[in-house]
Amino acid sequence: MSVKVYGIKNCNTMKKTFDYLQEKGVSYEFYDYKKEKPTISLLEGFLEKTDIDSLINRKGMTFRKLDDETKEALNNQKQALEILTEKSSMIKRPVITYPDGSLTLGFVPELIDEHLA
Repeated sequence: MSVKVYGIKNCNTMKKTFDYLQEKGVSYEFYDYKKEKPTISLLEGFLEKTDIDSLINRKGMTFRKLDDETKEALNNQKQALEILTEKSSMIKRPVITYPDGSLTLGFVPELIDEHLA
């Protein structure tokens, strides 16, 4: 099985994800947001499987540094997508898409295993 993994290479959660997938013998294609900004259409594809609140990492430093006006704009999906394309560090990591079209957000081994079965 091969999956697609989206995130930022130097993130500790991403490193755990790569190690985990390698241990499981799962091949993956990695998309680094720092090398190629996520497009609105990519994020809209994610939103076919999840909601905007789940996609936004509100615990990270990027979110915490936002001004109140920008934080408020994240409540509007269209504005949120525009913000996330520019501030991709605010997208929950990793986003993993599977051959059946499903996806998981964050490094949760039990969820990943369910999708690999």
